[in-house]
Amino acid sequence: MALSAAKCPSSSAARLSLGHPSLRSSTLLRPFPNSSALARRVPSRSFKNWNLNVVCKQEAGAVPASSSAEEAPSKNVENGGLFGLSSEEYGNAIGLDASERESTVSITVVGASGDLAKKKIFPALFALYYEDCLPKHFTIFGYARSKMTDAELRTMVSKTLTCRIDKRENCSEKMEQFLNRCFYHSGQYDSEQNFAELDKKLKEHEGGRLPNRLFYLSIPPNIFIDVVKSASQSSSSKDGWTRVIVEKPFGRDSQSSAALTRGLKQYLEEDQIFRIDHYLGKELVENLSILRFSNLVFEPLWSRQYIRNVQLIFSEDFGTEGRGGYFDNYGIIRDIMQNHLLQILALFAMETPVSMDAEDIRNEKVKVLRSMKPLQLEDVVIGQYKSHTKGGVTYPGYTDDKTVPKGSLTPTFAAAALFIDNARWDGVPFLMKAGKALHTRRTEIRVQFRHVPGNLYKRSFGTDLDRATNELVIRVQPNEAIYLKINNKIPGLGMRLDRSNLNLLYASRYSKEIPDAYERLLLDAIEGERRLFIRSDELDAAWELFTPLLRELEEKKIAPELYPYGSRGPVGAHYLAANYNVRWGDLSASETT
Repeated sequence: MALSAAKCPSSSAARLSLGHPSLRSSTLLRPFPNSSALARRVPSRSFKNWNLNVVCKQEAGAVPASSSAEEAPSKNVENGGLFGLSSEEYGNAIGLDASERESTVSITVVGASGDLAKKKIFPALFALYYEDCLPKHFTIFGYARSKMTDAELRTMVSKTLTCRIDKRENCSEKMEQFLNRCFYHSGQYDSEQNFAELDKKLKEHEGGRLPNRLFYLSIPPNIFIDVVKSASQSSSSKDGWTRVIVEKPFGRDSQSSAALTRGLKQYLEEDQIFRIDHYLGKELVENLSILRFSNLVFEPLWSRQYIRNVQLIFSEDFGTEGRGGYFDNYGIIRDIMQNHLLQILALFAMETPVSMDAEDIRNEKVKVLRSMKPLQLEDVVIGQYKSHTKGGVTYPGYTDDKTVPKGSLTPTFAAAALFIDNARWDGVPFLMKAGKALHTRRTEIRVQFRHVPGNLYKRSFGTDLDRATNELVIRVQPNEAIYLKINNKIPGLGMRLDRSNLNLLYASRYSKEIPDAYERLLLDAIEGERRLFIRSDELDAAWELFTPLLRELEEKKIAPELYPYGSRGPVGAHYLAANYNVRWGDLSASETT
């Protein structure tokens, strides 16, 4: 993973500073909330559980997380010893009163030997460390059933770490410093004793500081409850905060999701649970509200009066490739549409929130989901890719994957039409399309505007009025971009019209790399910012839209329409769009790349 070159102000603390000026501070560590020094040294905040104030040195000139000669020497015992100064030593060094207490964050990656941890979580943590966005005092523990030493974990993690292009001169030094803060503990996921042993190790590294603990559950959902039970009872923080990041899938339907939520809430409060959907951390998705609410040119157009349809498109140009066993249990609707695309839809369609506070934003998203009609079978097309030979190369079909059961009816493609029953969006079709093994890889939001009434130049476009339709395209990945299709005169003596793009291509406009979504979301979880995480009632509303459809598909054993590997998907998707007088925007000749 190429690390982002974005500065830490991309974190929620800096983003929210638009609404809360007090969030900007040059202090790396907040004193203990009950300290008498709190009032005079740190501005008050309305957010709960903020024991840390994390700010990058690039913004405020603060002391970096990776210290240099200016910092007092640390006592680094590689396996099990104290890391860093004791609380008393540090207090004497910087002149704190005895009543003041430092904070530290312990991050435990549960399922540390899995692909997600190796490819995404550890690299994202290193990216934050590289940007000096992690707290001054932090420790990372990997936890899994695999037997492994600290050195073996560091070797495994080091293979996935890379440094950004513009700062490679200190890459090796940063990497070594980061790896020295990574440790490993082997244990069973349902063993309170093993988590108690982890707790003992965490306390050694916390060194008497105020302990804040973050657990990232990079494990299958069927063992979420076992881990949460064991961790909450044996290794949660007694004085600071404890937070748990939960990866999707959050169940398979309304019932299993509700059962999972009830199980988690037996041991955690709702504000301790961070349900992660990494698409919400993508730069262009987060930019949705900025684009709409801070640009007067767009907000008045954001309604049924001017928008003809909205398309949310997800496509991959590869198949399951050995992951068919996992995928077959969920399918493309559960894997992509019910979470990623629906979350983008809710952000796109929500009303203006009262503020940028997490609860205000999530309240508006829930209102959108509750205003939507549950999906009907006639509003959905499903497909499954089949083997196809192209250019002398044969690409396997879905059921050719040895990990997929023979005769599986699990869809690898789905298209759906959804509607929002409120004054802003009544009658506007929101078309979703998601598929594997298609002709291209992309994730886009396409907003097609209505035709110009009485268009003076309609003769120049012939009978195809869609050629004259304005379209706003937000390309989430790859090659992030925002562009607006407009009609323009071709230079010359004649009256010839052309469709042109007003294009903001991020790679051309911004020299820095865009942060990976996991970097942003991990930083938000550490800071206690929940704006980009999913609340339980939001999850319930999302499942209520899709559960009846999923049951009907499975009970009636509806066979998916086959489409060739590397094609544009099943023909039925075109007929679905045509039912609403819509043409998929990504299939025109100008959109083939």
